[in-house]
Amino acid sequence: MNALGYLRVMFSVDDLDETLARLDRHGVQLVSTEVVQYEDVYRLCYVRGPEGILLGLAEPLT
Repeated sequence: MNALGYLRVMFSVDDLDETLARLDRHGVQLVSTEVVQYEDVYRLCYVRGPEGILLGLAEPLT
């Protein structure tokens, strides 16, 4: 894609479940239907943000 701006942004959060609950109250939904775990390092998911930007949320498991 040949356009200016961000296509996706990743944020680290302390509590992914709580963050998703807060976002759900504002109508934000997961892009896929599940939160995934990357090894024993992170729990990850993606939501669609303003202007269609893909927002990644990652909770460190350490």
